[in-house]
Amino acid sequence: MQKARNYYQTVKTELSKVIFPTKEQVKTAFFSVVIVVTVISLFLALVDFTMSAILSSIIE
Repeated sequence: MQKARNYYQTVKTELSKVIFPTKEQVKTAFFSVVIVVTVISLFLALVDFTMSAILSSIIE
């Protein structure tokens, strides 16, 4: 029983050291991720379209 109490006390102590992000930080990070994913997706779509067009012209 003492081990469990010690464990939960340690968890509580460590959890109090955690710095949670503010609402503004979460919002900024979310929009940054959305923008980066969109840009990378558009780039990969362009590369895919280009390679597809090149291969189609070679095959035909």
